[in-house]
Amino acid sequence: MKKEYDFSQAKRGAVIPQTGKTRITIYIDDDVLEAFRERGDSAGKGYQTIMNEALREYLNKLQPPLNEETLRRVIQEELLVLVNPKVVA
Repeated sequence: MKKEYDFSQAKRGAVIPQTGKTRITIYIDDDVLEAFRERGDSAGKGYQTIMNEALREYLNKLQPPLNEETLRRVIQEELLVLVNPKVVA
């Protein structure tokens, strides 16, 4: 080990940057945080991992709103079946 080190060009931060993840600061209610910590402990995972999984599951359950194009297509398919029952949409 050297007796003296030059830190004039040093930079603070993580040694290995994370890819695909962003560090943020948020406020979480104490009871919600405690619940995620308990679930993380019982699952053998970190509470942040459990929170990320819960958020991802919620986002996957969201369905995009019915837009005009989709609505028109469905109505046209249904009308076509009503006019000509032999046509299968």
